[in-house]
Amino acid sequence: MKYNVGELRPSQVMFTYGVGSIVDLPHFSVLVMGLDDWDVSSGHATEINEARLLEAVRFQLGRQVEKLLSPPATAESAGFTNPFDPIERVGIPVATFPRWMLCPRCQALAPLSSGLFELKHDPFHPERSHYVHTNCQKARKAPPVVPARFLVACPNGHLDDFPWVEFTHRGLTTCHALLRLVEYGAGGEARDVEVRCDTCGSSRRLAEAFGASGEQNMPLCRGRRPHLRDYAEGGCDQQVKAILLGASNLWFPEVLTTLALPGEAAGRLDALVDEQWVTLKQLQSLQNVELLRGLGQLGDFHGYTDQQIWDAIQRRRQQESSDVEAAAPLDLKTPEWEVFTRPETAPVTEDFRLRAVEPPSAYMDLIEQVVLAEKLREVRALIGFTRIDAPGEWGEVTMPEDDRRAPIARGAPAWVPAAEIRGEGLFIRFREDRLQAWLRAAARQEWEEQFFESHRKWRVAHYITPEDAHFPGLRYVLLHSFAHALMRRLCLECGYTAASVRERIYAREPNADEVHPEPMAGVLIYTAAPDSEGTLGGLVRLGEPDELGGHIDAALRDATLCASDPLCAEHPPSRRGLTLHAAACHACLFAPETSCEAGNRYLDRSVLVPTIERGDLAYFRVEG
Repeated sequence: MKYNVGELRPSQVMFTYGVGSIVDLPHFSVLVMGLDDWDVSSGHATEINEARLLEAVRFQLGRQVEKLLSPPATAESAGFTNPFDPIERVGIPVATFPRWMLCPRCQALAPLSSGLFELKHDPFHPERSHYVHTNCQKARKAPPVVPARFLVACPNGHLDDFPWVEFTHRGLTTCHALLRLVEYGAGGEARDVEVRCDTCGSSRRLAEAFGASGEQNMPLCRGRRPHLRDYAEGGCDQQVKAILLGASNLWFPEVLTTLALPGEAAGRLDALVDEQWVTLKQLQSLQNVELLRGLGQLGDFHGYTDQQIWDAIQRRRQQESSDVEAAAPLDLKTPEWEVFTRPETAPVTEDFRLRAVEPPSAYMDLIEQVVLAEKLREVRALIGFTRIDAPGEWGEVTMPEDDRRAPIARGAPAWVPAAEIRGEGLFIRFREDRLQAWLRAAARQEWEEQFFESHRKWRVAHYITPEDAHFPGLRYVLLHSFAHALMRRLCLECGYTAASVRERIYAREPNADEVHPEPMAGVLIYTAAPDSEGTLGGLVRLGEPDELGGHIDAALRDATLCASDPLCAEHPPSRRGLTLHAAACHACLFAPETSCEAGNRYLDRSVLVPTIERGDLAYFRVEG
């Protein structure tokens, strides 16, 4: 039976509650199921047009991926809705997980399959739905139960219920176990929680499931993939790790992100066709174009004949058919860099508009270009997820054959969930000659070597090979630190929350890419809010020369001193690979998880401005 149990925003499906994640509802938890269970044939899932992102997804998941689809949803209604209407059951499929429940009154611990628990669904108030313990011996009325707060997972993306029976009996048993979970302390720590079998008297503290000794007490992973309702072929050779329900490392999304660029089209007509390709690709003849015009659906094509439109559709169709399978990951950032650095050639569309302004006069010698993105459209696609370790922890680009990525469908998917967000932003390009001169100094080269050694040791500590790959360099550290310092300052003035502003770093050394030998050194700070907040103009206004200069001044002054100094300023790149940042912390440079593209790694205030520890690394000089 299908029930409506809650609501999610489209952006949450990408970053917080995507396929394979656990959603904490008020009274129980549910697992988001794989794409095989999603109903996208009813017309409630909208196709999103973004050719570059689709090509990147095809490289990762295969050429069988046909389209990007938004999560199925229905239009919001301001009036009364009938909860028994089939349209109210449109949405993302979920299943109750974990399957083990705990009665707070009698401490009974059992799976849903035991028949002890019953779902009480409230169709008019889905948030009140809950499970109750029928025939509880310590309550007159069936009390609500809660999900067991312990699970097991492995680095290969598998997830399972905690092996309560085997753990309590220290192995396989024939005991018809009746388990209870007893807490001896108010802190809820694992050492104060004991699972006990009423049938045979066996008991064990949960502390034995955690830590280094806990790995020896836990069984091998069964390869269970509950979001796909199956087990991995060939099983799994990993040791499961005990993990708390709601732990931050239970689910990490692997998301590909790109900005929609109309400048890739040959002309205005081709740009319009590209924007409306989801509709126009269905047309099979010139007569279909004439029919659409007669229905008044080609208003944007005013001034073009039906034949011109049909020819443009044919060109786009030939372009798609001539695409060949990529031999390397698609470079999503280089086309964006080329458009932002040449704003005068970028066409203006409904979702894309650039305007170049003068850099702040005080920074003319360091900043080459400032471009205001008055309109932007960002598209994100979910291609998989990981558990225990985040995707970026073994390299900037995850390869398709990496078995640590958990699949989002049982077979090769024909589509992937995606979301589009409209916003605004500002692009800042650094002067390459000044940056090169800064990087050549001996002190900075030595600092870069320390960062590289920290990078290498960190990858060794996380069992990532090759250990010296994917080092972004001190150029990236500078740009990344500048973006974080400026984002923190802009959020105080632009009216957006810190989590609503994101960064996109364009960093590439000269001749680092055979196809694109030119260097890149720039940052894009833009809004990434899925609602109208992202297009209010507050961020673009702060990019005007006088405004931006003052905000850069303030950001750099703030970076010279941290509330955690001297500890923060004295923090070097870790020689043991414990961290991947230097002078940076939550009080000065760290940003919300959704805002940073590198997980708050490769940050250092000392490469921006002089700190109380070092003054020989700074790219900027601060006065006053």
